[in-house]
Amino acid sequence: MAGLPVLTAAETRAAEAAAIAAGTSVTALMDRAGRAVADLAWRIAGAHYPILILCGPGNNGGDGYVAARILGERGAPVTVAALADPTTDAARAARGGWSGPVVPLAAADPAFLVIDALFGTGLTRPLSAEVEAALAIPARHRIAVDVPSGVATDDGALLGAVPRYTATLALGALKPAHLLQPAAGLCGRLFVADIGLSASASVETVVRPVLAPPSPADHKYTRGLVAVVGGAMPGAARLAASAAAHAGAGYVLLLGAGGGGLPDAVVTRPADVLPEVVADRRLGALLVGPGLGADGAAPLAAALRAAAPLVVDGDALRQVTPEALADRTAPTVLTPHDGEFAALFGALPGSKIDRARAAAARADAVVIAKGADTVIAAPDGRVRVADGASPWLSTAGTGDVLAGIVAAQLARGLAPLAAAETAVWLHGEAARRAGPAFVADALVARLPAALGAAL
Repeated sequence: MAGLPVLTAAETRAAEAAAIAAGTSVTALMDRAGRAVADLAWRIAGAHYPILILCGPGNNGGDGYVAARILGERGAPVTVAALADPTTDAARAARGGWSGPVVPLAAADPAFLVIDALFGTGLTRPLSAEVEAALAIPARHRIAVDVPSGVATDDGALLGAVPRYTATLALGALKPAHLLQPAAGLCGRLFVADIGLSASASVETVVRPVLAPPSPADHKYTRGLVAVVGGAMPGAARLAASAAAHAGAGYVLLLGAGGGGLPDAVVTRPADVLPEVVADRRLGALLVGPGLGADGAAPLAAALRAAAPLVVDGDALRQVTPEALADRTAPTVLTPHDGEFAALFGALPGSKIDRARAAAARADAVVIAKGADTVIAAPDGRVRVADGASPWLSTAGTGDVLAGIVAAQLARGLAPLAAAETAVWLHGEAARRAGPAFVADALVARLPAALGAAL
């Protein structure tokens, strides 16, 4: 899934229209889609297990009829359950190519594999009770064609009772619903079928970085000096500083949050030297916010004046304004979870992608909107979405670790969006290597190996 474009329903329709204008017929697109569905179904059920295909009246249903024909030709036991007669020319032609059994949706029986080809992209109305009942038919495996029926394509909202799928086959490109919660948690394993669409997109999935190891000429300052501002809860700042050190920074300085649990290589200094540190031209990146506490106005104001790249996390996100961030001339990266995002930007409209993009433009900063569906947005509108994050990241301190990784990448000279994308990937890779039920300290310990996988 790395580095793939993510298209909204409207962008998908535009890509299909462009393909048709270039000479590809709707029938050809449908045949490619249906063949991809049939290939995936064959891998799961083969010729030995009953397959039920739920077909809607539109072109998504047409994809289902094509898949039924191909599977039937291969000898698979297939039944189609139709919501209604086809309403498009291409879907009617596909229905005409299927000579096997077709039953009403309400008369469908359980099957080993159920293929959902009812609605696909663009659905905005709630599901009917009849459709909800059909989607809930007992099955060992389920495949969704393009997006699960009952899912809002552009924001991942649920429009009814949607079951959990074994796999979802995206047609032509990924859609926001494949990556945004709650829909993403129901899609199962994602596959993308190439049906001949071509489209540029400002939204892409996070890609594994390719980082350069230190050269023989490098030293601690060229590899990046990171300063972390401590506060009322020193453990958070210690985690962030340790993460920065383990994520490739050459020199990490922790201000006002000493104590145990730190590598000896992390230098600790009193909090009152912050103005001196901010003025140091060797400073590669400054991190403020982890464990800062509610009374962080003075250190936050000093951090905002820094000419070095700045990472704003945790408590600092509740004490700063978008306008103060936008006034900065140096790069800024924000790392809010949902509560911090709402405190800083209010209730913005649209999907999580829309909200992160609007926030980035308002604050003139890269925004990492954290969560099970982490979205990274740049002020120029570019967006990166992470997929497959470990659910075990939902534990205290992992956000502090992420902030430290971001600071390390900025200090190493990466551009803000690249630093954020790299950090999110390293964070996720470290979590994968840590296994289940880890604590944030264990996540830090896996960072060198995660970094090694990106070299």
